[in-house]
Amino acid sequence: MIGLLDRLARPFLYAFDPETAHRLAIRLLQLAPLAPAAPDDPRLVSRVFGLNFPNPIGIAAGFDKHAEIPDALLRAGFGFVEIGTITPLPQPGNPRPRLFRLDADQAIINRLGFNSDGGDVVLRRLAARAKTGGIVGINLGANKDAADRIADYVRLIEKFAAVASYVTINISSPNTPGLRDMQQAGVLDDLLARVIDARERVTKNAGPTPVLLKIAPDLSLSDLDDVVGIARTRRVDGMIVGNTTVTRPAGLHDSQASEAGGLSGRPLLPLADRMLAETYVRVEGVFPLVGVGGIDSGGSALGKIRAGASLIQVYSGLVFRGLGLLDEIKAAMVAALARDGSQSIADYVGADAAAVTAEAWPG
Repeated sequence: MIGLLDRLARPFLYAFDPETAHRLAIRLLQLAPLAPAAPDDPRLVSRVFGLNFPNPIGIAAGFDKHAEIPDALLRAGFGFVEIGTITPLPQPGNPRPRLFRLDADQAIINRLGFNSDGGDVVLRRLAARAKTGGIVGINLGANKDAADRIADYVRLIEKFAAVASYVTINISSPNTPGLRDMQQAGVLDDLLARVIDARERVTKNAGPTPVLLKIAPDLSLSDLDDVVGIARTRRVDGMIVGNTTVTRPAGLHDSQASEAGGLSGRPLLPLADRMLAETYVRVEGVFPLVGVGGIDSGGSALGKIRAGASLIQVYSGLVFRGLGLLDEIKAAMVAALARDGSQSIADYVGADAAAVTAEAWPG
């Protein structure tokens, strides 16, 4: 049923501009009577930051921005869903057009700017499905005009800890002015100190809530040294590497490649994998990593895990490959496990990290 819906809907959706197509896709998933996907191979089960994932493949923040369809996505076969980015107060984001599909490059550029229904609306949606089960993380952001952006993250931790499987501190979107400055050492240390303190304050009532930090792939290696050092000191539970890039890799062909915003999709893969491997070797196993950026095949998914990811997330690849990508990735993982006689996908995590960091820097 899922495959049939996907094959029928994708040509229809392609007839619309990307943002309208996205809204229609959300609506279709709300209305379609999806049967649950087939059970996953038990060797794909992953225990990461204290949670049991039925498989290591998640859908990245940005697809279900307002927590409208987490359960439909879980039924489709994702091991976890990350909703958001959520801001404390509703905000419209940047003016349209703000989402561009680069068909010639299998890439997306977005400058959405944290368009959000706001914390109260999203909390009601998540509270209504709180007993449904499944791993649903929440990606948190600050309002564009907030006087104290750190206070925004603290407020969101306090609001969502009880209904979140985990929370992600997103300070790496390129589309909110000044947000990436929060990756600088002094600001980041204060942010994580206050966020972890807020998490500890609400643990008694909310239970343990893993806190992840999502970083940009555009950090310099010296800045990455600082970020990882602070994340380790402040004892975050994991990192997501990484967000979209403001760089434009050589060889882009689409006429829209010069649009402002963050680039995702196939051209991001080399940079995203390199930053993931660089992060992995610096973390030294203190906490796990989630790899995201450029996955559009079973091979690129396995490569992401071998570069250092315990979990992976997809989004742009789904635009061009459809939900069939999810089955392809699972099949590639199971085939690799069978070929190598391995009992867990965790056996591959970081296997190629050192080799990846020795390669020439992606251009």
